Amino acid sequence: MTELVVEKPAEKFGSLFKTTKYRQRIAQMALNASTSVIVDFEDILMVDPHLADMLLENPQEYLSYANSAALEQLRVEVSDYAEKIKEIGVTVRVRGLPRITPLRRLGSEHIGKLVMVEGIIMRASVVRPIVTKAVFRCRRCDTKVTVPQSGAFLEFPYKCAKQGCKGGPFEFIQEESKFIDYQELRMQEYPEDIPPGQTPRSLDIRVIGKDIVDTARPGDRVYVVGIVNAEATSYPRTGKSRAFTLYLDANYIEAASKEPESLLITPEEEEQIMKLAKDPHIHQKIIQSIAPSIYGYEHIKEAIMYLLFGGVPKHLPDITVRGDIHVLLIGDPGTAKSQLLRYVQRIAPRGLYTSGRGTTAAGLTAAVLPSPTGGMTLEAGALVLADKGVACIDEIDKMRNEDRVAIHEAMEQQTVSVAKGGIVATLNARTAILAAANPALGRYDPYRTVAENISLPITILSRFDLIFVLRDVPDKDRDSRMSEHMLRLHAKETPPAEPPIPPDLLRKYIAYAKNNVRPILTQEAMERLKEFYLTMRSASEGEGTPIAITARQLEALVRIAEARARAALRNVVLPEDAEAAISIMKRSLEEVGVDISSRKFDIDIIMVGKPKSVQDKLRVILSTIVDMEKESGMVSRADLLERLSSEYGIARSEAEKLIQQLVREGTLYEPKSGYLKKT
Repeated sequence: MTELVVEKPAEKFGSLFKTTKYRQRIAQMALNASTSVIVDFEDILMVDPHLADMLLENPQEYLSYANSAALEQLRVEVSDYAEKIKEIGVTVRVRGLPRITPLRRLGSEHIGKLVMVEGIIMRASVVRPIVTKAVFRCRRCDTKVTVPQSGAFLEFPYKCAKQGCKGGPFEFIQEESKFIDYQELRMQEYPEDIPPGQTPRSLDIRVIGKDIVDTARPGDRVYVVGIVNAEATSYPRTGKSRAFTLYLDANYIEAASKEPESLLITPEEEEQIMKLAKDPHIHQKIIQSIAPSIYGYEHIKEAIMYLLFGGVPKHLPDITVRGDIHVLLIGDPGTAKSQLLRYVQRIAPRGLYTSGRGTTAAGLTAAVLPSPTGGMTLEAGALVLADKGVACIDEIDKMRNEDRVAIHEAMEQQTVSVAKGGIVATLNARTAILAAANPALGRYDPYRTVAENISLPITILSRFDLIFVLRDVPDKDRDSRMSEHMLRLHAKETPPAEPPIPPDLLRKYIAYAKNNVRPILTQEAMERLKEFYLTMRSASEGEGTPIAITARQLEALVRIAEARARAALRNVVLPEDAEAAISIMKRSLEEVGVDISSRKFDIDIIMVGKPKSVQDKLRVILSTIVDMEKESGMVSRADLLERLSSEYGIARSEAEKLIQQLVREGTLYEPKSGYLKKT
């Protein structure tokens, strides 16, 4: 009876491997020099449902039947290759289990069972060889002893194989032992699956076999099929703990869709999406569906719509041009910036939220940490986890300067490079960034430039496609409407109006658009963008006029126009999309790119931090100081102010302010009170 039980599963697997589909897969092994064959779980289910159940319940035993059946079939297909890998054997890898076990639900009842889990790879160790069959030599009598290895530590033989030998000490023979590739991964739940107020759960995964090591990198979303095991924690003095730690012995790993999100969209939902896209007022509907409880801010919600859909990245032979749109909101306290960011995080197919002070450079990009088994491991940060999604960074001005620098590369090159602790790696961070900041002086001062209002380095400011200022200015009519709107939200009797597109459908609409629509610029749209760009540039052609716009803004216009076409599921960018992109870019430039003194567009405010008028005055001051130094060595502050006022018409108060700025920057210094000198 026992023989029948042992025979039957191997025969069942044998009949599965005799089908044309698997005969081809097994024959392919010799061509690829592979030692594993992938089996779809549904095929096992069709052969015998009971066999499939037993595989889930007792995977260790039933996988060994499958492995031996696969080796037998390989002998039939390619006998010489089967002989070659007879020592190693064939590994059957099972994929596509019927249900996914959430990491949160993984517990003691799963020990020894075959499960499928999904999550983000947070950490990956380097690939190292691990010994599976160790050969030892007895130093007394030179007899060789083979010991199969399974635990974390090398197991030595208890006694010598030779009769009469007392045994030991034993010496490990590396050349005759069998090794296999081994890697450790740490997986964490998807950020969107974490219940509010809970910390994310993680699970260690042990990967053995050259065909599945290094298939997943930090930041990748993966499905893993494996056997759940438990391991006791050992303490040096007190021995092993009663509490065990769960880990997963991986049988199969597959990177989940690399697209924004493989959201399951049913045919009915796809029909709804197509119907929505045909609506001539689709853009207005999407804008009204973004944070409907926040009153007003139509232009900011429009910018957020473009950010969510994004442009099309261009992969040229020599360079890559990003498609993601970055938006910065600078606003007075209480203008609902954080609420907007929170909403975007929920609605984006892959959204992450982080806030100023609690964020470090390693937390944003990637951390290199010591591995428990020795060596260093790489752990992905927020921008890597938000790859092909949206990263919302609140209070970006409160971040430490050295931490903020980490965003530079991710914003333009869309990668995160790490060279620490012997690990040199480049991870993808194809992320749209929506950031919010408070003005340095509490409230936004309209009589100062954006660079003076906010304590952000100019290198980061210049990388944002759109920058908006949210000012809290008293206005009777607007305040009346806003107070009614807010009080209605708080009153239980009148529920807030439903958004035109429900949040779940909007999320799927965005994911569908990003996956399936890649708009191309039409000739008319190109002409319109070119015309606007050239008009703005021609205004800067005269000697001494500020530069109104640069090539960076032209790229941003293309991205915004593509995002607008994508929002309507159109494969072409029409002139109306170009017009909308131009109008929102103008709005952004009017808010932050206008020189206060000359009332002209001056992109240097965002690109350099100082408008051209200020740069010119600083040059005048420095050249005057150089001339005066030639005459007397040191320059009297009073004489300098007098000369600037009489010869160049720079008011004393303004000149005083500019001199102070040059002293702060270290261009000038005061050798003694009332005197100045150039450094």
